[in-house]
Amino acid sequence: MAIHKKTQITIDVNLDENNIPEKMNWTAPDGGIANMEAKAMLLSFWDAEKQETLKMDLWVKDMPVDQMQLFFHQTLLSLSDTFYSATQDEKMTATMRDFCDYFAEKLEFKKS
Repeated sequence: MAIHKKTQITIDVNLDENNIPEKMNWTAPDGGIANMEAKAMLLSFWDAEKQETLKMDLWVKDMPVDQMQLFFHQTLLSLSDTFYSATQDEKMTATMRDFCDYFAEKLEFKKS
């Protein structure tokens, strides 16, 4: 398969003296994103040879816990959608969404 185009996504992380993230910005020119600030990120890559996930999880030290909880909830919802798009597995997708509802209920994001 021939490569028709190459693109780049850049993540800049400013660290304090203890290598803790203080500020993060990312740029994705093809997506119209230029130096956008982010408070947290979860990035995963699949190593097919080792059959394992390589990941990078970063958040800035001033990110409030309530925002981190909401970030995780929205990420789990997004992963459910992505799982369905990739597999068309309706039963497991429904199970994942049920867990997201449970997660939200336990963190009192929504009332039962």
